[in-house]
Amino acid sequence: MTVRRRRVTDASDDDRFHADALLACAGGDRAALRALYDREASRMLGIALRILRRRDLAEEAVQDAFVQIWRKAASFDTARGDGRAWMFAIVRNRALNILRDGRREDLLPDPMGSEIADDAPDPEAIVSRLSDTSRLRRCLEGLEPRRRAGLVLAYTHGLSHGEIAARLAVPLGTAKSWIRRAFLSLRECMG
Repeated sequence: MTVRRRRVTDASDDDRFHADALLACAGGDRAALRALYDREASRMLGIALRILRRRDLAEEAVQDAFVQIWRKAASFDTARGDGRAWMFAIVRNRALNILRDGRREDLLPDPMGSEIADDAPDPEAIVSRLSDTSRLRRCLEGLEPRRRAGLVLAYTHGLSHGEIAARLAVPLGTAKSWIRRAFLSLRECMG
């Protein structure tokens, strides 16, 4: 019981840190931005890497995200969610924009490689895979934000339901329910 209470307290302290740092950023405090960077850059890089699968593009997404965090810190509203989730959404969206902009050359088959390899995927398979990725992205974006956050924390960050409940500051049963409903909605949307 004390472990659970401690996790919730830690999550609450964590939320307070992010809210205070974002408020300071809104006031022009560069040290606050540096503190956010030191605390979250590696996690944000992990999010971007999972989406882009290229370190150079992931680093670009993180850099762009921190520029956006600096510029838009005043628009962060604690009533709508926690600061870390807001920051993670920014880097996720930035990575998805990079993906959409076509800066991932590895999505397209290499013309030289297709001449050499006999078992290169056919163009129809590539188009199908791209279509599935786009559909997954649309389905994820269609989920209610807190449920999507729970699903992402579970499946991309590998957090337990208890850790997710603490991070989102909700009861364990609520976190489990959100994750399950988000998963079912995602499965239904994907067909």
